[in-house]
Amino acid sequence: MLKLANSLQPIYTTPMRIKSAEFVKGIKGTDPILYDGVPEYAFVGRSNVGKSSVINALLNKKDLVRVGKMPGKTREVNFFRINNQVYFVDLPGYGYATAGPEEKEKIKKLILWYLMYSEVEHAKVVLILDAKVGFTEFDSEMVRALKQSHRPFVIVANKIDKLNQKETKKQMDSIAEKSGVDVFPYSAKNRKGTDILLNKILS
Repeated sequence: MLKLANSLQPIYTTPMRIKSAEFVKGIKGTDPILYDGVPEYAFVGRSNVGKSSVINALLNKKDLVRVGKMPGKTREVNFFRINNQVYFVDLPGYGYATAGPEEKEKIKKLILWYLMYSEVEHAKVVLILDAKVGFTEFDSEMVRALKQSHRPFVIVANKIDKLNQKETKKQMDSIAEKSGVDVFPYSAKNRKGTDILLNKILS
């Protein structure tokens, strides 16, 4: 597994208990919250992979992060304060097919600005994929950018509840081979492995 440099010390070395989680604000550009010293864990993924559902599942909250009926609704970088110690940062979904070219470009620039050019020292980036769909061109571009900028990241393959055991193994092997890193299989629907995943992200 590729190990990326991370100058930040782990926040939790023992299983984390979610005591509090609250929405703070959404931003579309430079804001004081980016530089207040609170570690930021960014969640990014293609539209419709269940990114908001994964965050809610990790936090054991039903609707803290709004799950839109239509994918691609998030248009801001949304900050959630967890245990008054860290931020979970929900980025807009990328690659939604029905968005116009201008809107797609805006979203792409916002994501790249936050991840690559905002000068935030991210504690970790969580790239969420759809386990059934597999590793897409959008995911490949994101992994390449994260590696080039030496951002520490993990890949989570969501929606494994839609696959049987054989299909899951095949998809996990394929994603790992194409991305060059280990992949964590997960289901926001049944939340199996939530504690393990949460501590993998925070360690």
